[in-house]
Amino acid sequence: MDPLLGAGLGFFAGAFAAWGTRLLLEREKGTRTGGARRQDVMASAIEYRLSMGPRIVAIGGGTGLSTLLSGLKGFTRNLTAVVTVTDEGGSSGRLRQEWGVLPPGDVRNCLVALAENDNALQRILSFRFDRGELAGHSLGNLILLATTELAGDFQRAVEELNKLLAIRGKVLPVTTESVVLVGETNSGLRVKGELDVSAHGSELNRLWLEPRHAEPLSEVLQAIRGAEIIVLGPGSLFTSILPNLLLEKVALEVRAAAAPKIYVANLMTQPGETEGLSLLEHVDWITSVLGSLPDVVVANQAPIPPDILDRYRQQGAQPLRLSAEEERFLNDAGTLVLQGDFVGLQPAGGYLRHHTQRLSEALVRFSRDAKEGGSWRT
Repeated sequence: MDPLLGAGLGFFAGAFAAWGTRLLLEREKGTRTGGARRQDVMASAIEYRLSMGPRIVAIGGGTGLSTLLSGLKGFTRNLTAVVTVTDEGGSSGRLRQEWGVLPPGDVRNCLVALAENDNALQRILSFRFDRGELAGHSLGNLILLATTELAGDFQRAVEELNKLLAIRGKVLPVTTESVVLVGETNSGLRVKGELDVSAHGSELNRLWLEPRHAEPLSEVLQAIRGAEIIVLGPGSLFTSILPNLLLEKVALEVRAAAAPKIYVANLMTQPGETEGLSLLEHVDWITSVLGSLPDVVVANQAPIPPDILDRYRQQGAQPLRLSAEEERFLNDAGTLVLQGDFVGLQPAGGYLRHHTQRLSEALVRFSRDAKEGGSWRT
């Protein structure tokens, strides 16, 4: 280990721990004025409401999962994010290659999304170094790396940060084994690694993980068994959602779970990865890997602003929507289709994202209705 890098990691880990401790102490100190007591009562009421929220397991990775979590945390504390660990790009990929750790980026994003003050935390943990040996690395990834070194393994490191950040819910890597995504195209070409798979996604006819029989975390399986709804996506089909289901025991538990399985479709196709695939073909892939159709498909039906749509189309992306015929087909197969206006825009850069509040409201409303009447079964 390079001495300079080691010193830098130690400094950032120590500084972050001190910052977290100071925030916790500041919450506890101070005199109990009338205003403070009223705030405590309101905080207790909110905490009680969140503690009574539905038990939701959200499975995926990338920005799609963290976007969803940032909305769901306003409705329930009973959240478990199950995160893929096949990322090999950017800072995560470098740390995986150089240090032999699981890629921390998606886990970091989910931890931030579930934190109480995600805006302030996002600025700190997403800070990216632009020079020296740390160039390209985000502070959050380095903190996860340092915590992994201190704790001895990645799972314990994530558990420690779950506690330190006092997040609303729990973030779990789907496995702590070093797994690699592998696929085969229609022409017989073998593609290996997330980046290569993503570049050939629309040509794939097979997808698997190596090693073939990797073990998921027992906590992941327990969370699935206790869920009231299981949400797949939103996120990249081949590199965020399916890698989790490619673990045999995860697919088996999801398939056997009494909770409804909800697939949240992306707003647009992704150039290379899902270019040219219809929404129904996305569902076909999930069905083939999971072993059963999702019980519910959530799809956007609202228009996308023309200037944004043109920009995405120039990159090879198209809106993902269901035709009336496709909706009838899914309904006849026993899958409920929930359509709505789920279009949101990220202020920085004008990127399309799901409107986290509207999507979360739809999922929580569905969970409540299903719990009361079981009306989701068609």
